[in-house]
Amino acid sequence: MAQTIKDRTLALAGTFQAAYLVHQIATQGMTDNAALESSINSIFKIDTDSVEDVYGDINGVITGLSVLKRQLSNDRHRYDMQVTQYVVALLHLAKKLTKKPQVLQQIAEGISGATEQAKLFHNGHDNVIARLADIYQKTVSTIPPKIIVQGQHGHLSNPNNANKVRAILLAGIRSAILWMQCGGARWQVLFQRKSYVTETVRILALLRQ
Repeated sequence: MAQTIKDRTLALAGTFQAAYLVHQIATQGMTDNAALESSINSIFKIDTDSVEDVYGDINGVITGLSVLKRQLSNDRHRYDMQVTQYVVALLHLAKKLTKKPQVLQQIAEGISGATEQAKLFHNGHDNVIARLADIYQKTVSTIPPKIIVQGQHGHLSNPNNANKVRAILLAGIRSAILWMQCGGARWQVLFQRKSYVTETVRILALLRQ
């Protein structure tokens, strides 16, 4: 996998997108369907030629790019601590997972099964989402520290929402691992924030042309 700042930015944006979608569902009970579809689809993109292909194209992670820019800039009025906490937790768990090949194999086998199920329905079907949620619960969720999602009980107690949250967290793990494969390291989020924001601004400007 290429290790350019663009690739790292897109993969990190995928992680921020997942964190943001989880936060939206937990607090509002709903989220952006296009961004949700892109994040879920990324789970199934195992063998791809580029980071862009993981998300379909750059537009597939445009929500994540906007969130990344907001969270890593100095605009504290628009900063959301909960979103960043989810990102940090996802990066931490992804790092742990890279040292657990048996769990990674279990995830890969689960995704393979979900892929076959998706052929009967589609990637965003409730049954497929439930399958992905089950994969997350049986693998990533068993590794401490467990991600505790904060939100409204009424939203989180809804089975469909709970499944979406877990499936999106699995997508966040996928992006976090992709980010590390592109040369990403957790210290960069603190010490190279300006580089990520600058690249994000450049990518977003290109999309507007």
